[in-house]
Amino acid sequence: MSRTIIVGLDGSPESRAAAEWAAQEAALRGLPLRLVHVWESVPDALVQASRLGAETLRHWSERIPREAAAEIRRRHPGVDVGTKQIPGTAASVLAEAAQDAELLVLGSRGLSGVGGFLVGSVGMAVIARAEGPVVLVRAGWQARDEDGADRADSASAATTHRPVVLGLDIGRPDDTVIAFAFEEAARRGTTLKAVHGWRIPAYMLYGLPSDLALDTELRQQDVAAMAKVLSPWREKYPDVDVVEDFHWGSPADRVIEAARDASLVVVGRRIRRSPVGVHIGPVTHAVLHHAVAPVAVVAHD
Repeated sequence: MSRTIIVGLDGSPESRAAAEWAAQEAALRGLPLRLVHVWESVPDALVQASRLGAETLRHWSERIPREAAAEIRRRHPGVDVGTKQIPGTAASVLAEAAQDAELLVLGSRGLSGVGGFLVGSVGMAVIARAEGPVVLVRAGWQARDEDGADRADSASAATTHRPVVLGLDIGRPDDTVIAFAFEEAARRGTTLKAVHGWRIPAYMLYGLPSDLALDTELRQQDVAAMAKVLSPWREKYPDVDVVEDFHWGSPADRVIEAARDASLVVVGRRIRRSPVGVHIGPVTHAVLHHAVAPVAVVAHD
């Protein structure tokens, strides 16, 4: 894996937001940033219908990464920014690019009202296939969303970042996901909020009477399990302030709620090498569609 951050860029508002977020991440990590634009060939019939020649269409396509790179260099002068145009289909090209990058960043289109955010077919296909971390950034995300201050032309200014939220599965915790979250919190000099939703006891689902003593015992067991999972990471990252967010309710709902005041949300995806269907897990799927903060999906075995 090369030490590079890659952004999938198509000129849309969401991909430009992703590029801005990725530029800040590149500055934090001290890594080069590469803007990848996928050139999908246009059928001759469409070229003729558009009254534009193939060369003209390609020229306009090449302007997308070139102009975006110029803008990012202006706003983030310390970041090494490059561009690359690759022929093929977007999902295949970006999924392959993710294998050779430290981080792949994509855009996520916003929906009005309470519907959440739309992760398009390309984004879902890439997330399902990529074995490296993939971050989705919503359309309309701005630098001020990261820390509450507008840093459009002063990206190097000292700021206090909002917390990094970790969706923690205490039943099957994975070191790769946890390490990613702690590293991101350490880079930002901010709090790590580990979130776990306590599911309703099975007997209550069948209408059986509540047993307060048993409920308390089960809750205490989960609290102790969460503390045990996080204990070695607290020792490894003593400068990271860790907050344990443990509440009754759906794990996905708890993470989505915490995302409202987060700079980044980190969730896991178990790698399933199946040729059929998209497998990202129900919690991660819900968070991707409804969390307002950028979401990092970290694949793990």
